[in-house]
Amino acid sequence: MKAELQFNFIVDKEKSHITVKREFAAKRQLVWDCHTKRELLDQWFAPKPLTTKTKHMEFKEGGYWHYAMIMPDGQAFWSRLDYQAIRPIDDYAALDGFCDESGIVNPEMPRARWEVTFTDANAHTLVTTVVKYRSPDDVQKVIEMGMEEGMASTLERLDELLLTLDK
Repeated sequence: MKAELQFNFIVDKEKSHITVKREFAAKRQLVWDCHTKRELLDQWFAPKPLTTKTKHMEFKEGGYWHYAMIMPDGQAFWSRLDYQAIRPIDDYAALDGFCDESGIVNPEMPRARWEVTFTDANAHTLVTTVVKYRSPDDVQKVIEMGMEEGMASTLERLDELLLTLDK
């Protein structure tokens, strides 16, 4: 990540929310595309050294993204993002959860509503993600799982991808 780009990871356990603000050195349309197109998501949506593989993607209200983050040894961690509301290129909301390879959500793991907003910030784009969990315990669980470090690493990969796309 370039030093001048904003990154904030704000935890509010009282409200069971995590807010991530991250600035990208690219125009909003390109940053939006990187968040909503499978061929682009597969290039950045995992912390290093993991990779991403999409099994299903239907970016529309009522659609979902089913994908795996894959370890170098081949172990896969499956997730599902169910899209609830979409306003291109301003924002979308989705329900996130861990699942199995067939897409069945694991009820024992925290599930959260993601509200992702894209705004212009001079020549850059600011992406604000508010992650709403059911309880402070769910927030604590994802923090202990390394969410902040994983998110920082994942968003650095998006920086790298944007450099190759924004020529």
